[in-house]
Amino acid sequence: MSIKQTVIVASMMMTGLLLGIRHLGGLQILELAAFDHLVRLQADAGPDPRLLIVGITEDDLQQQQQWPLSDHTLAQVLQKLQKAQAKVIGLDIYRNIPHPPGREMLLKELQKPNVVTITNLGDSKTQGVAPISGLPPEQIGFNDFVVDPDGVIRRNFIYAYDGEEKFYSFALRLSLKYLANRGVTLNVTPDALYLGKTRFPAISSDAGSYHNVDSTGYQVLISYRSAENVAQKISLNDILHDKFDPNLVKDKVVLIGTVAPSLKDLFFTPYSASKSTSPGVSGVTLHTQLVSQILTTILDNRPLFWFWPEWAEILWIWVWALIGGVLVWRLQHPLALGIAGTVSLAVLYGICLSIFTQYGWVPLLPPALTFLTTAVCVMAYKQWQIALYDSLTRLPNRSLFLKYLQAAINRSRLGKNNCFALLFLDIDRFKVINESLTHYVGDQFLINFSQRLSSCIGCKGVIARVGGDEFAILLENISETSFANSIADQLQKQMTSPFKINGQEIFTSVSIGIAFNQIQLEHQPEDMLRDAHTAMYLAKDLGKARHEVFAVGMHTQVVRRFQLETDLRRAVLQQEFFLYYQPIVSLENHQIVGFEALLRWKHPQNGFISPVEFIPIAEETGLIIPLGQWILEAACSQLSSWQSQFPQEPPLMMSVNISGQQLSQPDLVEYIQKILQKTGLDGTSLKLEITESVAMKNVETAITIMLQLRTLNIRLSIDDFGTGYSSLSYLHRFPVNTLKIDRSFVSRMGETNEDAAIVRTIIMLSHTLGMNVIAEGVETITQQDQLQLLGCEYGQGYFYSQPLDSEAATKLLKSQCTGKNEEPEMGDVVDFS
Repeated sequence: MSIKQTVIVASMMMTGLLLGIRHLGGLQILELAAFDHLVRLQADAGPDPRLLIVGITEDDLQQQQQWPLSDHTLAQVLQKLQKAQAKVIGLDIYRNIPHPPGREMLLKELQKPNVVTITNLGDSKTQGVAPISGLPPEQIGFNDFVVDPDGVIRRNFIYAYDGEEKFYSFALRLSLKYLANRGVTLNVTPDALYLGKTRFPAISSDAGSYHNVDSTGYQVLISYRSAENVAQKISLNDILHDKFDPNLVKDKVVLIGTVAPSLKDLFFTPYSASKSTSPGVSGVTLHTQLVSQILTTILDNRPLFWFWPEWAEILWIWVWALIGGVLVWRLQHPLALGIAGTVSLAVLYGICLSIFTQYGWVPLLPPALTFLTTAVCVMAYKQWQIALYDSLTRLPNRSLFLKYLQAAINRSRLGKNNCFALLFLDIDRFKVINESLTHYVGDQFLINFSQRLSSCIGCKGVIARVGGDEFAILLENISETSFANSIADQLQKQMTSPFKINGQEIFTSVSIGIAFNQIQLEHQPEDMLRDAHTAMYLAKDLGKARHEVFAVGMHTQVVRRFQLETDLRRAVLQQEFFLYYQPIVSLENHQIVGFEALLRWKHPQNGFISPVEFIPIAEETGLIIPLGQWILEAACSQLSSWQSQFPQEPPLMMSVNISGQQLSQPDLVEYIQKILQKTGLDGTSLKLEITESVAMKNVETAITIMLQLRTLNIRLSIDDFGTGYSSLSYLHRFPVNTLKIDRSFVSRMGETNEDAAIVRTIIMLSHTLGMNVIAEGVETITQQDQLQLLGCEYGQGYFYSQPLDSEAATKLLKSQCTGKNEEPEMGDVVDFS
């Protein structure tokens, strides 16, 4: 499954899971806490000028010296408020039990039409409080506080009915009394109350962040005006002793209730959580808030809280889950992801707060949770994909493939369908594609390659990308080994068809190594993959675009090669190399005219290692560069010493082989120039030998480098002429002095007329182009005589001397100068030429 699909699936799963938890009420406390937080962020609207609170304070209780207050005291308060022309008076004190003296006096005041008293309806868990007897129903309202499961009051229970019996809340009765002269009447419909033209929709059991709450009757969410400063306040004693301005009372709704903490008439509101001391709010203050909300809604057109329908909330929550998944999908860097996540949550918070200021309660916590949980799920899936799947091709990676391979090995040990094959593929020339056509094209090519590979294999096996341009295929339940070879043939055929990337055709091929399981062996997945990899490298060495089956001896060769590479690197650092010198002799006078420097390596444990073994490794690893520099300097230094010790005319010369990598070094000419200056040699004393195959790899570049070398008067020679690429068409352009006839032609001169003819032709061609000739591998006097007759100038081989160390070569030169014909002492000379 792709990451894109994962985002969609994870977002839907997290949304569904959270909605299930939400429906069961698992998030309700947290969501209500989020609601309270948003309430506390609202601007304080200040006291409602239509309302006044007469609070019974601790000082009032001390002066009265009793609680409950006497009926006479309450009657006096009501008389003074009526005298000050209060429009409506609400007594937020239960008085169903007489507290003489003054009962008749109190009942008289309570029966005045602008007075409303309170009762408690009670429920199955609590006992109600009966209203004061003898009062008309329109002057009685029930206590409309609704306490949420966390003990906080957020709802106002306005109205209810039971058959013909109707119940008005305390706040509703007070509001209706206040609005009576405005013609505002109550109209009840199944889903809302209408006070005049103002609609009060009843909240449902799942409105906002509520879930399965008791929504009996008609309830509305409280839109808090202020934390406590809902209306102006005066004390009971201020009223009794006429210490108040009558204008504070005139034409207002006056609520009488306790505010003394000792009476514990306190309730929690959304503001309580932010208070460290005295978090409760008095009941009369809360009733004042509820009255203010009704009046403000009707008279000031302040909206009530609204809610989205359930389907809109679900969509809202899922969208944020999707956003969380998309961010993780799109962003790779942890810092960028962290910033984007923080910004997204801040935007969510800002949206919810902005809507809340417009009295809309939309979910905040659920979308935040689905945002985070979906992001975590997608991130976990990405990490799982990274751990087990290749991010580019979506194929299993090396780690997962080894698990598949281990499972196949385990099944094979059970004896059922126990034969399987492992194919290891490497794309030929991929490095050229990647570097010449940009890495983007290289990536697109790998994607197309993996798709074609998958279409070829289908359900026959498991494909994995185990390296940059390396793929592995596991073929199980094969009846015979020829099936794997047949699959390899099909793959090679399919991969030769061009790939089209951005309108450009790309041609390539694959080299494949095949390894079969062997029941009798205790295979390890890594070992089988290594064996197939080894066979693939053999296929590459044998010309690419082919497949090879692993044989036991291959691994030994690979281990040997790896160890040799390790030892070679150490040998360069520890200077385990030295030079041998093989004389080059003039066929005219049989005098030594120079030497060819030959590199030798004596391994501390294994003795002499053949250059045939270590030179190719040095070229592959790039170690040939420092080695070549050392050879040049050491050979030139030795030649300088010999020229001083054995002066002759012309001076002795030194031939040094140059590899293809050295020839491509941009500082080759400058480096050789420094060596010549350091050793005091003339450029004519140094001859650089370049093999024909190296020169022909990049003709124009080779010619350019040769011309630069000739500016130093250095002599140039084409080595192994006739054995590599055909360079006849370019030979006249090469600025070389010498052609060197390969030993394979010289050794067979006496055996076949064809080889003698080849040697004759090379000598004639060289002379025609103004070049001299060195014959390599001269071993008999007959070969020497033939070469002399053909006009060859120089010879080199065992007939004259095998390669010598510097001491033995010095003795040979000394014997030539003195005319004594003595054999030099060569010690443990080993020839690998």
